[in-house]
This record gives sequence, structure tokens and C-alpha cells, in this order.
Amino acid sequence: MKPVGITLGDPAGIGPELVARALARPWNARLRVFGDRRVLERAAATCGVVLPAFDMVEVTALEAVAPDSVETGAAQVAYLEAALREAKAGELSALCTAPIHKAACKRAGFAFPGHTELLAARLAPSTTPLPVTMMLAGPRLRVSLATVHMALADVPRALTVDAIFRAISQTVEALRSAFDIAEPRVAVCGLNPHAGEQGHFGDEEMRLVMPAIERARAALPWARLVGPSVPDAIFRDAVDGKHDAVVAMYHDQGLIPVKLIDFEEAVNVTLGLPLLRTSPDHGVAYDIAGQGIARPTSFFAALEMACEASRATMLAFESGETRSAP
Repeated sequence: MKPVGITLGDPAGIGPELVARALARPWNARLRVFGDRRVLERAAATCGVVLPAFDMVEVTALEAVAPDSVETGAAQVAYLEAALREAKAGELSALCTAPIHKAACKRAGFAFPGHTELLAARLAPSTTPLPVTMMLAGPRLRVSLATVHMALADVPRALTVDAIFRAISQTVEALRSAFDIAEPRVAVCGLNPHAGEQGHFGDEEMRLVMPAIERARAALPWARLVGPSVPDAIFRDAVDGKHDAVVAMYHDQGLIPVKLIDFEEAVNVTLGLPLLRTSPDHGVAYDIAGQGIARPTSFFAALEMACEASRATMLAFESGETRSAP
């Protein structure tokens, strides 16, 4: 059984503490950590947990760590690159990533807005990045994003029928393959207040969102799609169980509801990769790092989802089936 990869994240953040707490628990999958043993051992001591024997790819050996520094930025990028080399070679069954600090990574030469864009580039079979979708999956809300890390002013220009269709179709397929929902119910947000109100507040709903929904209805007849939906109302319906997922048009439109409702249990899932990638739905939390008080709930949920994907892949292989990541 191929291992589930875990990247340590920012060595100055709470990632090492989360990983240490996770390693101290039993999991139904093999785990392989990409990071720094010394950093991890210090985090285990801070949390008061005993690390068992574990599989680790030692990427760095940092004497000390400083928040938001070039050194820690370079380290967390190196952890990711090491894991992605093994993932691209087919050596990992899934990948769970601890939080990175994007500004520190950028100062160290990281050329991507975040994990999602790096994964899409590195795991692509050619020089063209894979078309991927970010989903935040919690117990009560699942939200996918048509656009990800960009200035709000750039969102209307970045939205296309193809981008919205991709987010809808990858969400539907993930609900079927990863969440066992045979006929997914997906609501698609409008971009503008009141979903544009028939063009009074913008025409993106009529020009972009509706054509993408119609295209998805033709391609995915088993899905039940609604929209363009009023953004400030549709999340309440989803929380009430009327939809299995919501497709949001931009980052904060989707993440604010998820973090309000499911913050400690939500999992960041990258759809469209050759393997499942998960991450907790929070950042590096410098303000509490090194104190041993970070709650590991979201990271545990992310790792459990990765382990479940690993087991599903193994069972499919043993039965002779082919199974791709959502």
C-alpha cells in the first residue's frame, strides 16, 4: 500500500504541532512525512506527545526557526517540492499538506499564489497546469470556487464559461466519487448582489454563469443543478440540507460561510489532480505557534479524508477496478 504523504508546512507555524499530534495517533494507512525531524521532535515535546517510529523524508535540518523569514519560506517550499516529486512518480496514494505562509514562501522565490496553483503545475503531465478546483468540505457545507487566489478587482475578468463549468463538473464528480452521492444537488452562485437581478447589477449571470450551468446540465444529466443563485441566500439553504454543495464565484464569497459554519472541521480539497490532496482550513497561526494549544480538529479531518482515499484506491486496485482522484 502506497503511503499518504504529509508535508510539515511552515516550520515556524502550528503545522509541526498538528503533524506531531497526528503521528501520535493510529491511522488506517501508511504515512510518510516530508520535513524536518528536529522541528517535528521539538513540536512533539511542546505538545507533550511521544512520537512513534515513522517514515520520514528529511528535507531540511534547521537549527532554529523564525516566523515569516526567508529561511522558513524556503523550507516549506522544499517540503512541498519533495512530496510532489514522489507524487508525480506515483509513489504516494494521497497528500495532506500542513499550512504554509505565502508571504514567506514568496520571499524565498515561490512563484505561485498558493498550494493549489503549485499542485496544478507540478502534477501536470505537460507544461500546461492541470485544470483544478478548490473545494472546502465541512460537515454542513461543501463549497467549491470558480476562481481562487486573486484580487477581487480581477475576478470578473477571470471568470469564464469554461472556468465555471469546470468548477461545477469537478464538484459533481467529487460528490459522486468521494462522498458517494449518486445524484448531487449543486447550487451555483451568481457573482453580483441579488444574482444580478436580471442585469440591473451586472450581466455576468446571464453572460457567463447561466451558459456554464446549461452546459453542465447537458454533460452531467444525473446532477441536479440550480442557479445562478442569490449569493447571500443560497448558503442558508445549503446549511439546511437543500444542496450537497455550492459553487462560489470567488474566494471570500465561498470561504466566509464555510469558516463561519465549519471552521474547525472543514477540509481543503483540490479537485482534478491525479491523487487526492487535502489540507486543514486555516493558516499557520503564528500567534499561538510553539505553545502546544493549536486545535488539530481540521488537520485530523484532512488526514482522515486522505487516508480514506488511500484505502479506496488500494481496494479498487485489488479488485481490478480503475479509480481516479476526484
